[in-house]
Amino acid sequence: MKASPASKRSGILAGGNWIIDQVKIIDTYPGLEQLANIRSQSQGSGGSPYNVLVNLSKLGAEFPLLGAGLVGKDPLGEQIVADCARHRIDTKHVKGTADAPTSYTDVMTIGSNGKRTFFHLRGANAQWDGKDLDFNRIKARIFHLGYLLLLDKMDAIGKDGVTQASKVLAAAQAAGLKTSIDVVSEASDRFKAVVTPALKFCDYAIINEYEAGMVTGFKIRKEGVLDTVSLRHAAGAILQHGVKELVVIHFPEGCFARTRDGKDHWQTSLKVPAKAIAGTAGAGDAFCAGVLYGLHEAWDLQKCLLTGVCAAAASLSDPTCTGGMKPLAAVQALQKKYGVRPPLEPNEDF
Repeated sequence: MKASPASKRSGILAGGNWIIDQVKIIDTYPGLEQLANIRSQSQGSGGSPYNVLVNLSKLGAEFPLLGAGLVGKDPLGEQIVADCARHRIDTKHVKGTADAPTSYTDVMTIGSNGKRTFFHLRGANAQWDGKDLDFNRIKARIFHLGYLLLLDKMDAIGKDGVTQASKVLAAAQAAGLKTSIDVVSEASDRFKAVVTPALKFCDYAIINEYEAGMVTGFKIRKEGVLDTVSLRHAAGAILQHGVKELVVIHFPEGCFARTRDGKDHWQTSLKVPAKAIAGTAGAGDAFCAGVLYGLHEAWDLQKCLLTGVCAAAASLSDPTCTGGMKPLAAVQALQKKYGVRPPLEPNEDF
C-alpha cells in the first residue's frame, strides 16, 4: 500500500510506556531504615503516550488520538483501557498480555517542594517492540515514541547495530508520518548507544536539558545555573545526529528550540508561585503535549512553545501527571494570570 501524503493524515499516535502512577505525598524523603509519613495518595496516568494523549484530550484536541503499547491482562490494564475510552483515545494498538503485569510506578513526592523519587516496575512495557504497527494502515500525522531507555525491547540493539526503536521510527517515516521522541532521565551511559541512533529517524526531538546533555556530552547546567551557550551547542549537536526538523529542549526556566534551518527560539516558563505547585510529576509530558498539539495544527513555532510552557504550568496544579490539565483556552489564559519569567538571554524577542 502506498504511503498517505502527510496532508491527508490527521491525528497523533503515541506509543511506548503505559503506566499507572501511585502518587504519594510525603513529609520528607527518609534515609535507609528511617520513616516518612504519607500525607495523601492519588492514582493517575504515567508514561509518555498515556500522559501525552490524556493531556491532548483534556486540551480539547479535535484530531484523532491513538495509543500503542502493551499492558497486562489485569485490573490496572483494564483501568488504562477504560480511562482511554473516557478520553476518546483509540486503544486498538494497545494490546494485552498475560505474560507480564501492567507497569506501575510509586511516585514519592515531598509535599513542601514537589521533588519526586520514582520506584518503577517495568512490567508489560518491557515486552513491547512495536512490530505489530503497520504505519501504512495508520492514518495519524505524527507518531510519538517515549520513553527511550525505558522500553527494553525497543532499546535492544540488534546484530546489525540498529535499535528496534530506530527501525520502528524509520518505518513510520517511510509511511509518511512525522516522528517524535522523548527520553527518560536515566543516570546511565546508555544514551549514546540507545538514543543517538534513533535521532536520524526523528523529525522532532522534545527532551529536557539533562537528557540533551547526556546525549551530547555538554554540561548544560553548571552549579545549578543554566548555561545557555552549552544549551545551544547541545541542540546543534542533536540536529547533527540527524533530527530532520526540530529540537526542543525544556527546563524549569523555559525552553529552547532550534530548527533544521538554524533558527533559534526561546520561551521562558510561567511564574507559577510555589503555593500553586502540587507536584511536578507530569510537567515534561504536559509540555510535550502542548508542543505536539501546535505542531500537528501547523502553528507558528513560538505559539507551540508558549502553549507548551502554559500546559506545563497547568500540570503543576495537581500531584498526578494529567489531573491538572484544562481546555486549551484556560491553559493559554495562565500566561496572563501568572506572567512569564524574564528572558534568559538579552537578545530574546517575545
